[in-house]
Amino acid sequence: MEENKQLREENTEERILDAALEVVSENTISGTRMARIAERAGMFQSNIHYYYKSKHELMMAVHKKVLDRCAELQEELLSAACGSDLKERIGVFWGQKREFIVNEQKYDFAEIDFWVQSRVDAQVKKVFAESFVVWRAKIEKMLKEFHVPDERAAMLAAVMTSMMEGASFQYLIDPSAFDIDAYFDYCTQMVIRE
Repeated sequence: MEENKQLREENTEERILDAALEVVSENTISGTRMARIAERAGMFQSNIHYYYKSKHELMMAVHKKVLDRCAELQEELLSAACGSDLKERIGVFWGQKREFIVNEQKYDFAEIDFWVQSRVDAQVKKVFAESFVVWRAKIEKMLKEFHVPDERAAMLAAVMTSMMEGASFQYLIDPSAFDIDAYFDYCTQMVIRE
């Protein structure tokens, strides 16, 4: 009985987070209202406040959902990669970003909006900065496995992160500006040459 209640609550929270992510993607964080989220989730606004006491608390949970999806995609792609080739391992990171840009844009739009929000919200900034630290550390660790010296691995991790974020900004504004697959192929060549 207790297990069913916990499952219902998890499903309710997931409905709220999914609805909130959609609303943020469509309206930005500043344009998001709890009433819109409730409407999208098909529930009363008071139900949302049962789980999240404030919009800020809910937005932090949405931010976590975006970061969790990013990590989940990386893990899926990493487990599918054979693992012995540097090009393939670099492709794991490009693949996660490409998936966000092309097929799961709501995550990328939300990520960009959280980046904007980090300018005025210290908690969002802290979480966002920590996510970049984790992202760079994963890339740096992978590069070191291929005997890239420490200093170069750290710099390449920062450059690769910038390449991915740059792809998001450019492609989401104008998908016709460049071929996303050719972009990441070229990025791979640049990193390998380095």
